[in-house]
Amino acid sequence: MSTANPSPLWQPTEERIAQAQITKFQAWAAEHHGAPSDGGYAALHRWSVDELDTFWKAVTEWFDVRFSTPYARVLGDRSMPGAEWFPGATLNYAEHALRAAETRADEPALLYVDETHEATPVSWAELRRQVGSLATELRALGVRPGDRVSGYLPNIPQAVVALLATAAVGGVWTSCAPDFGARSVLDRFQQVEPVVLFTVDGYRYGGKEHDRRDTVAELRRELPTLRAVVHIPLLGTEAPEGALEWSSLTSADVAPLFEAVPFDHPLWVLYSSGTTGLPKAIVQSQGGILVEHLKQLGLHCDLGPEDRFFWYTSTGWMMWNFLVSGLLTGTTIVLYDGSPGYPDTGAQWRIAERTGATLFGTSAAYVMACRKAGVHPSRDFDLARVQCVATTGSPLPPDGFRWLHDEVREDLWIASVSGGTDVCSCFAGAVPTLPVHIGELQAPGLGTDLQSWDPSGKPLTDEVGELVVTNPMPSMPIRFWNDPDGSRYHDSYFDTYPGVWRHGDWITVTSRGSVVIHGRSDSTLNRQGVRMGSADIYEAVERLPEIKESLVIGIEQPDGGYWMPLFVHLAPGATLDDALLNRIKQTIREQLSPRHVPDEVIEVPGVPHTLTGKRIEVPVKRLLQGATLEKAVNIGSVDNVELLRFYEDLARKRA
Repeated sequence: MSTANPSPLWQPTEERIAQAQITKFQAWAAEHHGAPSDGGYAALHRWSVDELDTFWKAVTEWFDVRFSTPYARVLGDRSMPGAEWFPGATLNYAEHALRAAETRADEPALLYVDETHEATPVSWAELRRQVGSLATELRALGVRPGDRVSGYLPNIPQAVVALLATAAVGGVWTSCAPDFGARSVLDRFQQVEPVVLFTVDGYRYGGKEHDRRDTVAELRRELPTLRAVVHIPLLGTEAPEGALEWSSLTSADVAPLFEAVPFDHPLWVLYSSGTTGLPKAIVQSQGGILVEHLKQLGLHCDLGPEDRFFWYTSTGWMMWNFLVSGLLTGTTIVLYDGSPGYPDTGAQWRIAERTGATLFGTSAAYVMACRKAGVHPSRDFDLARVQCVATTGSPLPPDGFRWLHDEVREDLWIASVSGGTDVCSCFAGAVPTLPVHIGELQAPGLGTDLQSWDPSGKPLTDEVGELVVTNPMPSMPIRFWNDPDGSRYHDSYFDTYPGVWRHGDWITVTSRGSVVIHGRSDSTLNRQGVRMGSADIYEAVERLPEIKESLVIGIEQPDGGYWMPLFVHLAPGATLDDALLNRIKQTIREQLSPRHVPDEVIEVPGVPHTLTGKRIEVPVKRLLQGATLEKAVNIGSVDNVELLRFYEDLARKRA
């Protein structure tokens, strides 16, 4: 691929560069820790990975991390897996998340928005009071450090309070969104055996009420380790028999007591998509998340007390945990509970306007949907306070960059970011002091030695390779739950290149230091030795107005051949006739590569996704290779299982 792209879409002003926290951090780190004072971000990044211990020490000092007991050294052991961070130190994540209550008690910590799009504030003092009350009650229920506390909750203030109260007592938080069915939730929660379950009676989405009381009853039956269930009456129903009332647990006026726990003490359990087998139960630490998120949110996202941070997410996705960590920087966070496109496609822009969001995060899919629907954000909404629009979930196509630039504001900082649930952070993305080039992530993150490698482990520049990280990050999993010998953890990331994290994405690191993500490497299209990410195909094909969504699969055949079908979900009223067929093929041939013109274009009733919105490529590939539905996919992780039956039937007919 060509990475000669000299003119940036956006360039920060000198004033903006001077005011950025990352600029101030670099000057301070140069004075106190020997960081390079000139050479800009590239020099700072080089120093951060070459002098890993010094860099992370500097991060803890810059953000005034409060250690209850001091650490002996920064990195006790830097081997992966198993890196040992800040041995000897104790601290508490929730204490840091509530620090702003000391100086800004009456200002909003949370802005809660439902589908009416009216914002309800929760002050720092009130958030701290509720956390103090609930933490006291959790202790009274016998919750001790290391016990798991679960939430079957939408993106509401109570979910934030429950997470912080759990962290305050040293418990381990884990959550699922209430649109997950019982089987999906049990596949996750049964692994970790929670002692407390916070639930709602239902939720509102797309203008409708969804009653979840039957699902909650099933969860209670199937989770024998539960000592208590806490009822949050979002739809106004009575608490079921034996459940505790949220209001009675959060009514006391007590200051929170923060349990000082070891740096590597578990903070929460996140779950991989779990498209095959049980979802991986990923455990991350209080200290690791604290320092990684301070770096990511405070330096890369440039967030501080004057900001308002809105990311469209649900409690079943790592971006919710990331959003909550906005509190660490004293930022007001915006919680939206509802459909991303209700009552119309412009909904998220309206919320950004009404809450005064300075950083608005969303999915690349939402940006492209707005473009297709003819939404005009700057014309229809006052977005003067929005400094940055960030996207993740999938690569933002070049047309998405152009649309944001043209339709929101020419001086808009567009941050396409990429990371993973596995680290609950970004490997590459936002840097407030660097230019933005169309189709590219600005740079790898500080302290992250991100590289593109060929199969033999040789670093590549301006060429497609595997995304690897060659040094440990504090937020890498401390382990997987129920993986006593660590084999599942090892096999997930360290099997290909021993001692080096392989993430499973195809990337290009350009000679300018920016990063291009091409999609998952395990569903890569490899035609005659030319590799291409599926994201490149989607970006080209879905520009055609007749294509609502697409799915491309490359399958190695037993005879050495390669079958590459493109499945298309058509827009209403469109027909897959010869004219459209030819335009699809011509688009791929001219914009991408003649080798990647599909062998067949097949109309489908829809494209299946995981519950977190990712297209399901690898399980569809396995179905087409003859695997049964049960073997190819964890059914509880899929948004619409019926859609997968189409591919199963197709495989049967082809066989």
